[in-house]
Amino acid sequence: MIYFDNSATTPVCPEAANTALRYMTEQFYNPAAAYSPAVSVERDVNAARARLASYLNAEQSELIFTSGGTESNNIALSGTLAMRRDKCRIITSAVEHPSVFEPFAALKAQGYDVVVVGVDKTGCVRMDELSAALTESTGYVSIMHVNNEVGAVNDINSIYNLVREKSPSAVFHCDGVQAYIKMPAVQCDMYSFSGHKLNAPKGIGGLYVRRGTRFKGGQTGGGQENNLRSGTTNVPSIMALDVSAKLWTDNRTERLENMTRVKHRLYNNLSRIKDIKLNGPEINDSVPYILNISFLGVRGEVLLHSLMDKGLLVSTGSACAARNRGKNRILTAMGITGDRQDGAIRFSFGAGNTEAEADAAAQMIEDSLSLLRRFRRR
Repeated sequence: MIYFDNSATTPVCPEAANTALRYMTEQFYNPAAAYSPAVSVERDVNAARARLASYLNAEQSELIFTSGGTESNNIALSGTLAMRRDKCRIITSAVEHPSVFEPFAALKAQGYDVVVVGVDKTGCVRMDELSAALTESTGYVSIMHVNNEVGAVNDINSIYNLVREKSPSAVFHCDGVQAYIKMPAVQCDMYSFSGHKLNAPKGIGGLYVRRGTRFKGGQTGGGQENNLRSGTTNVPSIMALDVSAKLWTDNRTERLENMTRVKHRLYNNLSRIKDIKLNGPEINDSVPYILNISFLGVRGEVLLHSLMDKGLLVSTGSACAARNRGKNRILTAMGITGDRQDGAIRFSFGAGNTEAEADAAAQMIEDSLSLLRRFRRR
């Protein structure tokens, strides 16, 4: 089986799995307890928090542990707006993950002044539209770091500077789920990330909140996470994330170079096939681990199932939007419609993928297309 859907989730690495097991069965103590084994676990969690924050050039006290990217994105927005009395202007882009886009849509129905800025043909935010949308009354801006479907990279530092210039009191949030550790740290007021994109377990993530940012936690109870997100600390997953993140940091250059080779090998192999289109940035301008290609003359979902039968796992887009039938919102925003949108497939690569897998995958795709296009012509 060849797994080319690492943007949906990644396999937990053995080191992280073993760490989680140890904190489930041996060092299982609640860090809020007063006895010495629990205090030792609390020290471990604090050390992990400090390391995970350091990858964002942040302090330990600025990192809140969450259940993942969706929760981080949601509480960033709700926690910011809870500190305001007015229904201010809030801004996002047309290609955000559903965990950002859908809460904005709900707030629009509640009377907030919601502005959705467009993107160019590569999937990057149009800076002119964003600049025009920013006003003194803007309270919150959320723009993703790396697009999860086409691999476009927004210039977050430039966006941050623009927000500071045009809307000094606005909070700038960045969804970094597809970028954390893999991409250089950026300037922002809030940053979301998720462990299961980094070979850690599902159900653990984080939200960086810059010191001094007006933010109100929404989950009350025992006062964990500086009273911003109460609930028993998920020690096994936190410690597993700490291990997987360090492995990523220590091996980042080698892993990204390998992913680049795999991506280019697959793309070069597929380029010999008739009627394909690259979606998003040029091959050298997107992240090394995401490749989106349209295969004209077939439906992406049909091709996906054909490839699955051959042993290749890919996707037609975001896993979080996979059950929503109809048009692909991200590709539509980029101006990709019709047969090209219908035939889009996302390939996303992980640390363990190889060039040999890229060769095998390309042959599977060519074989499937030959059959499916022949049937369609009849």
